[in-house]
Amino acid sequence: MSSIPLSGLAKRLVADQKLDESTAVSATKAAQRENQTFAQHAVEAKLIKSRELASIAASAFGSPLFDLSGYNFDLMPKGLVDDRLISKHFALPLYKRGNRLFVAVADPTNLAALDELNFNTGLNTDAVLVEADKLAKAIDSYLSNSNDMGAGLDGMDDEDLDALDVEGGEPDQAQDDNPGGDEAPVVRFVNKVLLDAIRSGASDIHFEPYEKAYRVRFRTDGVLHEIAKPPIQLAPRISARLKVMSKMDISERRVPQDGRIKMKLSKTKAIDFRVNSLPTLWGEKIVLRILDPSSAKLGIDALGYEESQKKMYLDTLAQPQGMILVTGPTGSGKTVSLYTGLNILNTAERNISTAEDPVEINLEGINQVNVNPKVGLNFADALRSFLRQDPDVVMVGEIRDLETAEIAIKAAQTGHLVLSTLHTNSAPETLTRLMNMGVPTFNIATSVSLIIAQRLARRLCNECKKPVNLPDEVLKEEGFDSVTIPKNEWKIYQPVGCEHCSKGYKGRVGVYEVVRITDGISRIIMEGGNSIQIADQARKEGFNDLRISALRKVVMGITSLEEANRVTND
Repeated sequence: MSSIPLSGLAKRLVADQKLDESTAVSATKAAQRENQTFAQHAVEAKLIKSRELASIAASAFGSPLFDLSGYNFDLMPKGLVDDRLISKHFALPLYKRGNRLFVAVADPTNLAALDELNFNTGLNTDAVLVEADKLAKAIDSYLSNSNDMGAGLDGMDDEDLDALDVEGGEPDQAQDDNPGGDEAPVVRFVNKVLLDAIRSGASDIHFEPYEKAYRVRFRTDGVLHEIAKPPIQLAPRISARLKVMSKMDISERRVPQDGRIKMKLSKTKAIDFRVNSLPTLWGEKIVLRILDPSSAKLGIDALGYEESQKKMYLDTLAQPQGMILVTGPTGSGKTVSLYTGLNILNTAERNISTAEDPVEINLEGINQVNVNPKVGLNFADALRSFLRQDPDVVMVGEIRDLETAEIAIKAAQTGHLVLSTLHTNSAPETLTRLMNMGVPTFNIATSVSLIIAQRLARRLCNECKKPVNLPDEVLKEEGFDSVTIPKNEWKIYQPVGCEHCSKGYKGRVGVYEVVRITDGISRIIMEGGNSIQIADQARKEGFNDLRISALRKVVMGITSLEEANRVTND
């Protein structure tokens, strides 16, 4: 037996053989180290499911189980319990009736929490048993949206909020490890928002001032969600803090500015933010793009390519020369696809140079150049310089004009592998776009090797997705007849929504149209054919278009028909 005392809940789990004693002791020690309750740690460490833990506690200790998902949080008594105590004891006040306070807890045996709340409020406290994961979300939401920003943030770990290593602003302004005075709540609020965005997997953060309100939104899985509404009077101070962190001119509020923040989360982990400020009617709107270097190293298997598409991409990357074009709208994952290819090519034997606007993620071993039209350095100029530096692989952020296109094609024809992007809707349209720019058809046909058109679709949540039977007429109308997967293997689901996801979706997956330039397609290009003719030929040769690729993801149970329609109905 260990000398570490087990809580009543931990003992019950051991008695019910849900945990062995050594695991329970280890979990208790870990919870103490992390300043958590045993219930909170057991669920976060996935030792037991939240619902099962709550059911066992309800049965063992005679506490009724309350479903927080049906609770109206507007009824919560505000300011009655200090936010530090809410975080410390993993407990949230739900109702006050007379001299009784009803408190949501995940462990009804945590009498120390009830006693301290009783002492601090002067009210008799009654425990209301809830599921640990739902309680964690409720507490996080309560603290995030507290109008008393200082108090709400005090519930966060001081190590997270105050000791963040932020590179960007001036040392005396931007790296205030122990902020004090009136600015402390603002500094901690901004740090908390940045950390929450990283933890939630957001791609962008929007700080938006309006006449009578100020809001903060995250873009998660391609969709914006409001996450906080700090007091409007704090808008100028929040903007000033962000501008100091990103090395902008805080005295200039009339013109847009660009900046960058580097936040070190540990000795080995750092996140970059690309920052832009925009003067609006009611103040400066500031948007941060989160640039996570790990996203460039996911590996090609994590991107969602089908086996045949992945093979075409890898085979073309292995060629010594030619051009790979990635196309799609902003936010469709083109940069990740290109960086994944560059990482595959990045060896000591190759000289790789990139021209980007701007460089989003630093890649060790690759020569990256920020184009800067203000000083005369555009994509074409950078590309010319690359060709005088003995390159093996060249990446051009975007082909925007005839000059850049001609130099890139010349490089592809003279023994270099060129990767680039265009903003078109499909692979066939990419070829006709080059023709419309004025690139000779012979040069297109002999230099372009592969085109990847792509979109990002939201993944269905594996915890709550529900099978759905679609009528045959709907399947036919939507184009499922062209899906080559046998119908008896189809698994079509629809989103539901649960505590693990956002409206039935969690994460994203790529939908791709990968077209290799074959002899048949080259012939149509040489004859000046249009995108419809090229698309027909690609279909005949077995290349799936974006619509078919999306429907294949639907019948494989990866995404929903609704989502496939959203990303492919251009």
